[in-house]
Amino acid sequence: MAATLTPAGPALRRALGRWDLTAIGVNQVIGGAIFLMPSQVAAQIGGWSPIAFVLMGLASMTVALCFAEVGSRFDGTGGPYLYTRAAFGRFVAFEVGWMQWFTRASSQASVMAGIAVALGYYWPTATAAWPRALLLTGVTAVLTWINVRGIRQSAWLVNALTVGKLLPLALFIVIGLRYVDVHALTALPPLSLRQFTTAALLMIFVYGGYDVVPVPAGEALDPRRHVPFALVATILVVMSVMTLAQLVAQSVLPDLAAHSTPMADAAAVFLGAGGALLIGVGSVVSMAGNNAGQILNGSRMLFALAEHHQLPAVFGRIHPRFRTPAHAIVFTSIVALVLALTGSFVKLAVVSALARLVTYTGVSAATIRLRSPRFASVVAPATFVIPLGPVVPAIAIGISAAIAAGATREQLLGGLAALAAGAVLFAIMRWSRP
Repeated sequence: MAATLTPAGPALRRALGRWDLTAIGVNQVIGGAIFLMPSQVAAQIGGWSPIAFVLMGLASMTVALCFAEVGSRFDGTGGPYLYTRAAFGRFVAFEVGWMQWFTRASSQASVMAGIAVALGYYWPTATAAWPRALLLTGVTAVLTWINVRGIRQSAWLVNALTVGKLLPLALFIVIGLRYVDVHALTALPPLSLRQFTTAALLMIFVYGGYDVVPVPAGEALDPRRHVPFALVATILVVMSVMTLAQLVAQSVLPDLAAHSTPMADAAAVFLGAGGALLIGVGSVVSMAGNNAGQILNGSRMLFALAEHHQLPAVFGRIHPRFRTPAHAIVFTSIVALVLALTGSFVKLAVVSALARLVTYTGVSAATIRLRSPRFASVVAPATFVIPLGPVVPAIAIGISAAIAAGATREQLLGGLAALAAGAVLFAIMRWSRP
């Protein structure tokens, strides 16, 4: 299903197991936001927050199940790009792949900037001009070098940093559950539809990131079976962690909405200053892990586009020794570093709303389309099929539409501009090749 640029040359090394893919997913969803989001959600819906986290987790699961079914048909690199290419053709697929890479690069830049801010709390010099530039360049260089060295090394790093971010959260949850007042949780305030929809849209973005799980499938040992497992496991793990963390935070801090650093403040209440420091270190580890994952997944999307001749061949070349898309990795990191150093990622962040809409809708629609018998000779049969026919994909499409409905005018215009830029790039590449 995928024609490589150099059939006789080196191929990507298959080394990722189901838990490696799960770690990639959890690592992307649980970034720095979890340490700040509890107060923002509580400001919207108060005591309903834990219930809302469960509901939005289930809503995200409908989209993840679409990724799981269609992902069980493919074993190449590219994830959503491959699925929409098979279902809707080259142009739609290019826009999906382009938007995915674009948001990965800008997200990587924003996370790098967040690392400097987090370290600046303990080391104020880290936010100054030259020290900040050296810090961001150093972090990017190290993570890029590890990614170039091999997929196994990248997986070890992501696994280690995922465990590193989950341990402080697990400690926070296990000890903090002792302070949960079950009776207080039943006294729920009145909730308007506007409050709920505002919080729901906020949490849909919090849950975002699981769509990267199938992107490195070309380096997975058994992608058609392991990708569906990893997608479902990612949502279940993330939903459990976020819901319980919210539950503890709002139980320990009655005025949760007033705290700008809710997790650290809650930890300080029952763990003291050491607990607050632990959560602070956990946030830095979390962002570093998220950054490593952004490089891995962003570069693979760039590689997939080049592998299918929709970007210059240089991005599809595989390192003869390390068997990684080294050029795509380095280019993605350089773009992200420039965005971080210049602050341009702030303006590009508006694209993420429409990027999610394009990706989620495209994959959900592809799930239904690829079930048609006419595609039996084009794609492999699914090893995982969602029950209830078109019901779950239809719900997933509805959730995607809700993202568009909740987007601001600036987000929609920014996303449309990015899509237009992708269309121009597609036309240039189409014109420049036979």
